[in-house]
Amino acid sequence: MTGFIFSLIALLCWSGSDLFSKLSTAQEDKSSHWRVIFAVGTIMGIHAVITLICGTFINPENTPEFVLTLIYTDFKFMDFIYYLPVAFIYLAAMVIGYMGLRYIELSVSSPICNSSGSLAILICAIFGWAVLDGLSIAAVILITIGIIGLGVTEYYEDEQIKMLRQDKSQFKYTKSLLAILIPIIYLVMDALGTVGDQLIYELELFDMSDYASNTAFEFTSLCFAIFAFIYVKFVKKQNFFRKRGEAPAKRRALILGGTCETVGQMFYMAVMFSDFKAGMPMISAYCVVSVLWSRIFLKEKLSWKHYLAIAITILGIILLAVAEMLAE
Repeated sequence: MTGFIFSLIALLCWSGSDLFSKLSTAQEDKSSHWRVIFAVGTIMGIHAVITLICGTFINPENTPEFVLTLIYTDFKFMDFIYYLPVAFIYLAAMVIGYMGLRYIELSVSSPICNSSGSLAILICAIFGWAVLDGLSIAAVILITIGIIGLGVTEYYEDEQIKMLRQDKSQFKYTKSLLAILIPIIYLVMDALGTVGDQLIYELELFDMSDYASNTAFEFTSLCFAIFAFIYVKFVKKQNFFRKRGEAPAKRRALILGGTCETVGQMFYMAVMFSDFKAGMPMISAYCVVSVLWSRIFLKEKLSWKHYLAIAITILGIILLAVAEMLAE
């Protein structure tokens, strides 16, 4: 039951992060993605400090696993160095993903971004680090068809029809190859990060626990937050915290987005350590909820071709997660 609850929390938080990140993005603000990564990195950094403090007096042998995954770490400074290349790829992908929210509907972006596992498993299979069974192959094929379908539908949709169906939405988009390429770039980079994880843990390159790697990731995200602040404040010379004309709701969305991303990561780690095998397929379906939130709160309305492609992509994502679960 605990595994199910943790999976549900991770699913809701990560889908909430998608929604609030979209709400905090301003199409006219070319630095909005840096503001989002600042919020995410700052809150993750706070959690990393909390785990360091708790890690000094918690005895892991006498503490339940789910408690350890939330507030414990055995992080050492060298873990930060070891994990830095992988964390950098993950976080650079996140920055690109947040940038893409200015150009494309969340309903389209989230399923594509969440498909990175299919590319990661393909790369691992090519190098002999994973074996593809029939279910995995079917999942990868479905994801590929879905992504191509989304790209073709998005790019070749009539401009007048596109603007008409966006009439009730907060966001207006023009047809652009860049719009569909950005989430695909995220997909590729996030997949490379997953392959980096595979290298570290499957090949046992470093003596580093999952707790330590998660803390290293959070401290790297804090570094990204510091860079974002310096870049926007001193290079772009923009007022970072109180942008003229910016609604308070947008600033609240930044904080909520960063909080949801951090809490989702915490409970995702907890599920990884649990024996709830259905947890990964359940969490992998969070983009389904993201699409639902985008329809309810953002008033995004896509064509039937979009929804068909999205459904195929999501089915592939869930099948891939099921295949990984059965392989364990």
